[in-house]
Amino acid sequence: MAENPSEALDARLRPGPSTSSKKDAGVLVIGLGRFGSAIASTLERLGQDVLAVEKSPEIVAQWAGRVPLVEADCTNPDALEQLGARDFSVAVVGVGSYLEASVLITGNLVDIGIPQIWAKATSPEHSRILQRIGAHHVILPESDAGSRVAHLVSGKLLDYIEVEDGFTIVKMRPPKETQGFTLAQSKVRSRYGVTVIGVKSPGAEFQYATPETRVSGTDIIVVSGHADLLERFAARP
Repeated sequence: MAENPSEALDARLRPGPSTSSKKDAGVLVIGLGRFGSAIASTLERLGQDVLAVEKSPEIVAQWAGRVPLVEADCTNPDALEQLGARDFSVAVVGVGSYLEASVLITGNLVDIGIPQIWAKATSPEHSRILQRIGAHHVILPESDAGSRVAHLVSGKLLDYIEVEDGFTIVKMRPPKETQGFTLAQSKVRSRYGVTVIGVKSPGAEFQYATPETRVSGTDIIVVSGHADLLERFAARP
């Protein structure tokens, strides 16, 4: 599972089939700080169509030749028009440290009708503002990463990703009461309200779980469910 919260977004940022008459130019990434540059470079590495936009000439020079890039100030609606922003199905606003710029850029993208707008926020208040002006997805990278690490250092979890509304996927060692039994025998879902998605045994390939899947003490299991239920399950001896 991805270590970097920004890289964890890459699959969800890939444009899906367009339902409009717009040309799908891919993903527009505005701002090449640590967050925006990680998204742009990851999408580029995955072969996705991406265009990065940065205001600072120094940062533009740093990233020139590494990702498709233009220098522009996207707080100006005319700049967005000139670079063809209307043709993009997804836009990411990586500008977070400057609240006014973040809000202006997001508002400009809303005004031109970008189907999916992802925006970085630096605080819950910033997040609420972005949501109110029309951002479809708001990310708080530091808060999300801090929450994730807290879950990892406080228990038996090996990895932790909260998907949405408390639904979470974790990687963990199996509790002793499940070891040596099939999932049907241990009744994990009915007893604990969580679902074992798959099992990885040492030296073997990952296998999707079935009721007949037998779990051993050396396995790593991938489990989904509500965060509270997963914490209780992981706390079992």
